Amino acid sequence: MTTPESSSAAAPAAPRGPTRAEAFRFWLKLGFISFGGPAGQIAVMHEELVERRRWISERRFLHALNYCMVLPGPEAQQLATYLGWLMHRTVGGLVAGGLFVLPSLFILIALSWVYLAYGSVPVVAGFFYGIKPAVTALVAHAAWRVGSRTLKNAWLWAIATGAFVALFALDLPFPLIVFAAGLIGWVGGRVAPGKFVAGGGHGSAAQGHGPACIDDHTPTPTHARFTWARFRAVLVASLGLWALALGTLTAAYGWHGVLAQMGWFFTKAALLTFGGAYAVLPYVYQGAVEHHQWLTAGQMIDGLALGETTPGPLIMVVAFVGFVGGWTKAIFGTDALFLAGAVAASVVTFFTFLPSFCFILLGGPFIESTHGKLGFTAPLTGITAAVVGVIVNLAVFFAVHVLWPRGLGGPFAWGAAAIGLAAGVALFRYKLGVIPVVLGSGVAGLALQVVRSALAGS
Repeated sequence: MTTPESSSAAAPAAPRGPTRAEAFRFWLKLGFISFGGPAGQIAVMHEELVERRRWISERRFLHALNYCMVLPGPEAQQLATYLGWLMHRTVGGLVAGGLFVLPSLFILIALSWVYLAYGSVPVVAGFFYGIKPAVTALVAHAAWRVGSRTLKNAWLWAIATGAFVALFALDLPFPLIVFAAGLIGWVGGRVAPGKFVAGGGHGSAAQGHGPACIDDHTPTPTHARFTWARFRAVLVASLGLWALALGTLTAAYGWHGVLAQMGWFFTKAALLTFGGAYAVLPYVYQGAVEHHQWLTAGQMIDGLALGETTPGPLIMVVAFVGFVGGWTKAIFGTDALFLAGAVAASVVTFFTFLPSFCFILLGGPFIESTHGKLGFTAPLTGITAAVVGVIVNLAVFFAVHVLWPRGLGGPFAWGAAAIGLAAGVALFRYKLGVIPVVLGSGVAGLALQVVRSALAGS
């Protein structure tokens, strides 16, 4: 017979809660190893926090993730912010979310400087020649991944096709496409609700990891309970911080100055990042390349390659955009180009991620008060379907610029096409990771340039 004492002895005890120092070390480590896009980053957090350390239970982890998935912005960074906030109040959330981003920012600043200062060196130029077609294959692979999970019926296929046509043929603004897709989803959810039930997502992992510090039935901590007073305080603080930062840049450099325009533009971009970085990149391209001319189309592709091979959320490519824009516009004079790029990259990163922190600190207490599964709404399902068309448009845009670098009337880049095809096979057929594909393509590009130079010299 099993006695209560023996049963109790057999059951594993809940671990003690992490100290702030232990949490800080974990979030710092995560910031340097968070490769693999949101799915990989969330998988790492699940393995470390739910399975190995047992700082939070499976159900509470997924509950937080479901909320982050319906927000604009990088869901993995927002999930880190949420969990840090739940464990160690507002400071914990700021530390967790900040350390998810800062290593990537510093790495991208360094890589952007190398790119601009030494990009014309044959070795570097050859490497980036190979990377460009690999990025095209990566974007096409992202469209396939999202589409296979999202487009479950004719309604959603129609939305995705319409979004592609709206961008590719009609050149409609990205915010309008997002609004229209959300509206169609809202109407469709009432006319044919079964067609707009979201599926997929990250799924539920296996249970049975043992009791956690924050378990299924652990009472919500005092700081995480919803009150209107706290809601108003966070909202005022967030808006005040945004207004102070943008107002300071405007007062120092004028509303039409590069830094103020970057702050305003990337605030808008941050509020439109439904569906991940690939979905908002066409909007960033429209504004940064075509309107403000902070960088060229070719530089945008190179920046995406750098963003793919550094830790942190892919939306960190905006730091590259900011660095190149600050450098190109020489906002502090021609003698301080690195400083201009570093400051611009930091400004862009601040305005891109400020809304993410705001959403978590504002909505977290309400979500903790429900403890029920927060599914996708019908409008969000419509937006997610449109994202597939948007990503396909981005792949076509990159392919045109990579395969016909001098325009459609110019020569076809057979070497780039071969590298892109090989990258596609590696991704679709052999399911290789992003980093080996990008690095391998870069080496192939470098080898191709060496062969061409040898043939030209002979």
